[in-house]
Parts: sequence; C-alpha cells; structure tokens
Amino acid sequence: MVNVQTADTKMAGAVAPALANPAPLGLMGFGMTTVLLNLLNAGIIASSSLGMILAMGIFYGGIAQIIAGVMEFRKGNTFGTTAFTSYGLFWVSLVAILLFPKLGWASAPDGVSMAAYLAMWGLFTAYMFVGTLNKNRTLQLVFASLAILFFLLAIADFTGIAWIKMLAGLEGIACGFSAIYLACAEVLNEAHGKKVLPIGGT
Repeated sequence: MVNVQTADTKMAGAVAPALANPAPLGLMGFGMTTVLLNLLNAGIIASSSLGMILAMGIFYGGIAQIIAGVMEFRKGNTFGTTAFTSYGLFWVSLVAILLFPKLGWASAPDGVSMAAYLAMWGLFTAYMFVGTLNKNRTLQLVFASLAILFFLLAIADFTGIAWIKMLAGLEGIACGFSAIYLACAEVLNEAHGKKVLPIGGT
C-alpha cells in the first residue's frame, strides 16, 4: 500500500524555524533616538541638529521599532508588540507634529496641547511599566525613567520653564542609554551563550 501524506500532515510534522529576538532592534531604535532628542532638550547640541533628529525619528526610532513590534507579534508577545509598535508610532507622530506646520498642513500646537500629548504618553508608559514588574530590572528602569521623562516634558511645555526642560533632557539621556545598554546585553549575552552584561533577573 502506498503511504500518502497530505500537505497538512507534512506541515504538522515540520519543525518551525526559530525566530530571532527583535527586542534589541526596537531598544536601539528607541534608545539612540531618545538620547539624540534629549541632547537637544538639555541644550548640549544645537537646535540646528533638529533635521538629523527628525530623520532618526522617522527611520530608526519609528520604522525600526514598528518592524520590531511586528516581529514580536509573530512571537506571540503582546507586551513587546504593544510597546515597540506604539513607541515607533510615537516617533512618527512627533515628527509629523513638528513638520506639519512647516508644510502648511496644520498650526503648531501650543504649550498646553503639547503637554496633553506628552502626558498621554506618560500615562501609557506608566501602565506599561506595571507590565515590566515580572521582567528584568533593566527593562523596569527603561520604562520607569521613560514615564518620568514624558511627565517632565509635559510639565516643561505646560509651564514654559526652561530649567525643567533641561532637567528632562538630562533624565531622557539616561533613559535612552538604559535602553541601549539592555539592547547590548541581549545581543552579547545571546551571541556568547552566557551572561556578559547583567540585566537583573530574567
């Protein structure tokens, strides 16, 4: 008797290929763009660098994080999908907010409006931070410092007080570097098959 296997049977017996970890890509896109923007907020680099930051916001902070979010979706990771896709679109929306007035497509938002925008992202980040409490300590630091950053920036826009924005910039630099560190740790620890950089917990 001829043994006939259906396509479904063959697929059921096949081993699915391992999926790469998309988190370092998303973390680097977020971290590098956050550091650059907050170097500007802190007054460390000149306002003439805004074009470079907008380009990073579209391509690395934006598109790269969205790609990472789609990859997390493939892995069934709801937290990673929500985080990377949302923050990728945050960067795209921020670029749009800055560019639309220059293109004549919308008026520039006032300080109160920008404060509301940033506060909403702060609320989102605060609940996402709660989602990190069963994860590693470095990821908790990334989300805690990001929530603080959003609220500081919201206060700075609402009040117009320059030193608060500078403080937010300094805090944002630390936040961005914490994400870069976690990305480096995940890549190096996986590449070497051992703990090269500690991340605190799982």
